[in-house]
Amino acid sequence: MTGTTDKTGTSSGTDRSFLFVLGSSRPEGNTEILARTAAAQLPAGVPQRWVDLSRLPLPDFQDGRHETEGWPAGENEEELRQATLAATDIVIASPLYWYTLSAHTKRYLDYWSGWLAVPGLDFKERMAGRTLWGVTVMAHSEEVVAGGLEITLSHTAAYLRMRFGGLLLGNGSRPGQVRDDERALIRAKTFFSREAPLALFPYEEEAGAR
Repeated sequence: MTGTTDKTGTSSGTDRSFLFVLGSSRPEGNTEILARTAAAQLPAGVPQRWVDLSRLPLPDFQDGRHETEGWPAGENEEELRQATLAATDIVIASPLYWYTLSAHTKRYLDYWSGWLAVPGLDFKERMAGRTLWGVTVMAHSEEVVAGGLEITLSHTAAYLRMRFGGLLLGNGSRPGQVRDDERALIRAKTFFSREAPLALFPYEEEAGAR
């Protein structure tokens, strides 16, 4: 299947399935290494599907939500849409580019806007309750600079009433350098075992605290 690197795991009574969306322009980059380190800790029976957006390219998103006629989905779009809807847990693995998501990743999320308007798809309703996770590796040593990327994912999850598992951060620039980030590798071992709360917008959190 074009753009899919593998699908592993057999059923063991669990209903979880993970979709890993790789948004780097470089194959086997630091972000992918960190994501695979975390994924290796998942139980053997949990299915994993890995999709590399650079090998499954999407054209620039054309917003047709308010047009009278729909637009046909291309083969790559349809594959990504079906993969997204089939997963209970969606992991966005994007390196930090200019303090936010990579272009590949942002384009993929832009297509979610189109899927919201597809008649009969019920995209928003079907995504509710699923879990969104983030993995990123950056050259900067101060993790706070990745706040923009984390907010993007958290707000996306909040809009769709998804859970948000947080952001797994690593440091590295040269190929494979994240393997030297001991703190990131330790975090990766328990990242997907964390409880993922329902994502809320800041104003919802403030209202709940009152």
